[in-house]
Amino acid sequence: MLGSAAVMSSTPRTDDVPPREAPQVLRKGPASVVPQPSGASVLRFTPISATILTKNSAARLDEVLAALSWCDEVVVLDTGSTDDTVAIAQRFPNVRVHHLESPFPGFGAARRRAVELARYDWILSIDSDEIVSSELAAEIGALQLDPCVVYTLPFDNYFNGRRITRCGWSPDRHERLFNRRSTNFCESAVHERVRTTGLSVRSLSHSVRHHSYESVDDFLRKMALYARLFADQNAGRRKAGPARAVARSLWAFFDSFVLKLGFLEGYEGFVISTTRSQSVFWKYMLLHEANQRRR
Repeated sequence: MLGSAAVMSSTPRTDDVPPREAPQVLRKGPASVVPQPSGASVLRFTPISATILTKNSAARLDEVLAALSWCDEVVVLDTGSTDDTVAIAQRFPNVRVHHLESPFPGFGAARRRAVELARYDWILSIDSDEIVSSELAAEIGALQLDPCVVYTLPFDNYFNGRRITRCGWSPDRHERLFNRRSTNFCESAVHERVRTTGLSVRSLSHSVRHHSYESVDDFLRKMALYARLFADQNAGRRKAGPARAVARSLWAFFDSFVLKLGFLEGYEGFVISTTRSQSVFWKYMLLHEANQRRR
């Protein structure tokens, strides 16, 4: 569990995580200015902490953090960057940087740790390749946030500089805005989600721009990480073997490239579909090896 993992802050911390109390519909605090698409601004009295996991995220981090300048704070939990990620983050006055000093425990546990480090109860969870539009910032700023509601955000996904609307990449929506006194992320190593049991779910209208993969090399790097985490999470729980890996990988390509019209995306659709197929193959082969080691 990451909750017991060592985390070191490179930004001075003057307060602890607030104690859990009964949630209220509106928590008064210092007013924050939320930019509007028109160039005007509105005041928001419910403080929000954005949380971001980073590792060698310098390519887009400046743009990501600039789009979160309206948040009362941004918690960056760095998991081992060797590029300029931390230096970029430290340039923003509302950003507090923390460092994970233990092996990466999976995305669910890491996201939960970032939530724990936040000063405020309302959490906007964003990835280091996701850019909140000014329209979405304005929409959030105009909300009367309800702790019994989890808010989902629509995502526009990009690869190689192009927005991808096929291959199963659109429509795409994720639970990312919530009150931590009511819920949190599950602890799954991959495919982690905010728990919504017993809560209402409300869909927001404006989107996050998600630059999923910058290149084929980026695809391969992330594929290896997700495959390993999948195998670790499912070892001893799911069956796997070479035949299953081949069958599932062939189906994944057919589903993405043909049924979900990836062929209409041209080169990008072929790369996405092929990489998805390979990812499925290798995650089931790694799971097969993990199951063999348990015997």
